[in-house]
Amino acid sequence: METESEPYVRLASLRQLHQVMADMNTARSLADTLQTVADGAVTALGYEMACVNLVRPDGDLVVAAFSGNPAAEALITGRVGSRESWDRRLTMGEAWGDLRFIPHTEGWVLDEDDVPQWYTDGPAPRFEDEWHPSDRLFAPMYTPGVQGGSSGELLGVISVDRPRNGRHPGAWGREALQMYAFQAAIAISNARLRSNMQRALVRLEREQQALRASEESFRQAFEYAPSGMAIAEMGGDQHGRILRTNDALCRLLGRPASAMRRYSFSDLVHPEDIGTLLRTSAEGGRAELRLGRRDGSYVWVSLRNSVVADAADGPRFLLTHVEDIEERKRRELQLAHRASHDSLTGLPNSAELRSRLASRLCRRAAHAGEIESLDAAYGHPAFDVNGHGFDFEAVAQSYDGFDHHVHTIAPEGERDDGTKGLAVLFCDLDGFKSINDRFGHNAGDAVLIEVARRLTRGVRDGDTVARLGGDEFVILADGLGKADAQDLAVRLRNEIIQPIRAEGRAVRVGASFGIGWAHCGMTADEVLKSADERMYVEKRSRPKQHRRAG
Repeated sequence: METESEPYVRLASLRQLHQVMADMNTARSLADTLQTVADGAVTALGYEMACVNLVRPDGDLVVAAFSGNPAAEALITGRVGSRESWDRRLTMGEAWGDLRFIPHTEGWVLDEDDVPQWYTDGPAPRFEDEWHPSDRLFAPMYTPGVQGGSSGELLGVISVDRPRNGRHPGAWGREALQMYAFQAAIAISNARLRSNMQRALVRLEREQQALRASEESFRQAFEYAPSGMAIAEMGGDQHGRILRTNDALCRLLGRPASAMRRYSFSDLVHPEDIGTLLRTSAEGGRAELRLGRRDGSYVWVSLRNSVVADAADGPRFLLTHVEDIEERKRRELQLAHRASHDSLTGLPNSAELRSRLASRLCRRAAHAGEIESLDAAYGHPAFDVNGHGFDFEAVAQSYDGFDHHVHTIAPEGERDDGTKGLAVLFCDLDGFKSINDRFGHNAGDAVLIEVARRLTRGVRDGDTVARLGGDEFVILADGLGKADAQDLAVRLRNEIIQPIRAEGRAVRVGASFGIGWAHCGMTADEVLKSADERMYVEKRSRPKQHRRAG
């Protein structure tokens, strides 16, 4: 502001002050705003030098802008003064409204504090209101909305030095500086807000770019994954409905993506694997099951689920990874088949035969006998020691854990009493050793393979034909009476004695059958031993020359 007598202020000076305030509020950045504040104190308010000290987040004040003296600017810009030293400065000296004036007579006590400052040379004042080189004038800036330091938060301090007229500012000059500090605080706060908003916008844009990149990365990983991927709804009436599939899954199932969206995995799973699918938890669940292809066939897959959210509190979806394990399952089934089947004939082997037979038997009779023995020990077959009646059937079933087991029973006596049971036919080939001796093991193998085929062809679906070892075979046929079992043995013997082509020649073997019956209370070995013994009885009962021809 031009040096002039108060209260006469030229209109040009007011316009200049107004322009500086407008420039403060239109600066492009916080740094520009701070420099505009410092420059305005020099150009519009008429001070030779001005400095803007800004409060940092840690409370100390840093010299953020300087104007009026390049040498002093280079000396102190960026330097920091402690908040404690600044609080001392703002509480001493003379209070001119919100301003704080520290005359040179008191300022000497501040020479050793850590507030950055400059020193100007000059003669001592000749008049009472003349400015001394060591005088200090501070204009605190407080947060917008509060004019005055009693309740506002300190934002910074404007330091000014030596008015151009060389005198202490009068009432108008003081009022102008206080108003300027108030407007500067508003401009700095707005600049900070804009700066924070710009940083937030930049950060948001970066996050959005990262999100878009992540979404694109997920899309590419989903679309071009070598194994099947699907996204399905989670929860609600449409739970499990397939929303999106990748090319690999469509190729695996032979179905177009448009058709896949009409299904859920429960619609595609093999009926026998529905329980496996339902037992698989929605989140982190795994299952190995079969999915239906378009051509009606099924393929074994490993299905793994994970839950993804569309937004922080948005809808959740099920991401399903589907891996083709058909080849592995085929190898596993082949290994299991090899472990349980004869390598030559393909029939169930001895271990599988015993497993199937044992699965039908329980130890019911033995436990019931134990309970009856206990009754006898207590002196009454129908009551326990507490006088409660025994239900042998219920106790035996409960004792053995076969509450839902259908007990296997056997016909009794020599005559057919109409009882249907589990017949065990033990078959031993007659004359097989001579074929091996005369024509070699290849011929013998061919005979065994053909006998296995004829036995399998001669029984019902659901019956078991197994190779026990060597030239011994066993047939398990459920639901037969004694006459039925004998008829079956005759039919199978008649099939076996027919000529067999082996190594380019026709050979014949006979067969001896022993019929045993399985019932609960026996072990698998006991059942097989019984049938084996009956086979030898039958073999010895026929003349040797008749065994091969039957």
